[in-house]
Amino acid sequence: MTEPLLSLRSHLDAVAGFGELRTVRGAHWDLELGGIAELSYRLPGSPAVLFDEIAGYPAGMRVLTGSTASPRRFGRTLRLGDDLDDVGVVDALRGKPSRWAAAARQFPVLPVDDAPLLANEVPGEKVDLLSFPVPRWHAHDGGRFIGTGCFVVTSDPDTGVHNGGCYRMEVADDGRGVTLAVVPGKHGDQNIRRWFEKEGRAPVTVSFGHDPLLLVLGGTEVPHGISELEYAGAVLGERVPVVTGPDTGLPIPAGSELAIEGWLRPDHLREEGPFGEWTGYYSGRRRPNLAIDITRLYHRDDPILLGAPPGKPPHDYSYMRTVMKSAMIQDELAASGVPGVVKAWAHESGGGRLFIAVSLRQRYAGHARQVAYLTAQCPAAAYMNRYVVVVDDDVDPADLDQVIWAMSTRSDPVQDIEVMKRTWGSKLDPLSVEGEPPFNSRAIIDACRPYERLDTFPRVAESDPEFLRELAAKWRDALA
Repeated sequence: MTEPLLSLRSHLDAVAGFGELRTVRGAHWDLELGGIAELSYRLPGSPAVLFDEIAGYPAGMRVLTGSTASPRRFGRTLRLGDDLDDVGVVDALRGKPSRWAAAARQFPVLPVDDAPLLANEVPGEKVDLLSFPVPRWHAHDGGRFIGTGCFVVTSDPDTGVHNGGCYRMEVADDGRGVTLAVVPGKHGDQNIRRWFEKEGRAPVTVSFGHDPLLLVLGGTEVPHGISELEYAGAVLGERVPVVTGPDTGLPIPAGSELAIEGWLRPDHLREEGPFGEWTGYYSGRRRPNLAIDITRLYHRDDPILLGAPPGKPPHDYSYMRTVMKSAMIQDELAASGVPGVVKAWAHESGGGRLFIAVSLRQRYAGHARQVAYLTAQCPAAAYMNRYVVVVDDDVDPADLDQVIWAMSTRSDPVQDIEVMKRTWGSKLDPLSVEGEPPFNSRAIIDACRPYERLDTFPRVAESDPEFLRELAAKWRDALA
């Protein structure tokens, strides 16, 4: 059988083809997979790691980490090219998110009756998720988390529009069930709450292994009302084939390795957490959480789990989120009509959310503050942002040294730092207080030269870039 669209195995073949895949055999599911993955993120080139012959499991049952953690792998994931560097992938992505969003509805999902996923079907009462090599990723995690690179499908009960999200999921009931830690306010959470209000339960399907394009889209803010599966079709230029779950009526990507379907109920809860999160801290304490009543499980022969364990940056998807969020923020600023925006960058050290810098060409008094406030609350950046810094166009917002230099020399704390209060935060925030609503605050830092002093502000002490390029060419041997 030909591999379906969005097959993880096709992605692995591509990654192996350009030399960025390493295989580790014999590691233990308890902490060793997570620790080896963490070490791999710090290696030059940060390779993808495929774990096989995992202790206690037969050969062929594998776990992949680091699927998008390099420009070549991320470029391949977004079908931008297989040979891009950091600059190339950013340039290739510029303007694409808005075009993909606009085209998404031209690519409705394509229901199919056959897929490798259907090779094995297990009824709900016989499900054992621990028959697969589910890792315990971090030393203080509350359990084994099968959902880190997952793709969770819910639907709007009124419109039928599907949503695909990526949420952490801990195995419960000795393998018979799994929790679903949906993020309050996200589209998946809104769908589930509406189903609860209308029907008293909510349908859900989950894929645990697939092309990492679905991980990318499930972990970013695709505009409301657009299905991530249709958005994926726009990226691919083809309709995404799906298997329709007979119990829930919801789609499952036909390229999935392992998937479940079932129902959520407000009173069906299991203990969950803590978990080492993308902020770099363990979040919360062990507490009751929504759990899926699994009605069916499907899997390919020798399925591959897609792992994406977060942690202190850099982690599995911090590079991906940084590049994707930066492009989405820049697109949204352009769509707002505000002029002069040159580049936006959601820094990896802030998890791609907490620290955002934007460069602009100032055109009028108040321009810098306008861009800062729009950035802080645009849909792509509104969730759990903490700092927005605006800089002039001679500063690269992706270079933290340059951003800090601009903050240190062009901003007056009394005049140029403003604070927005009671904004959209998260219980994942290490500063959040248990039992209180998850508001946060965010600082706006205007690190641009004062508009009224643009003509008189001290000149930067550096050579003309063109002159430096000429010197570099002339004195190449001496500077080598």
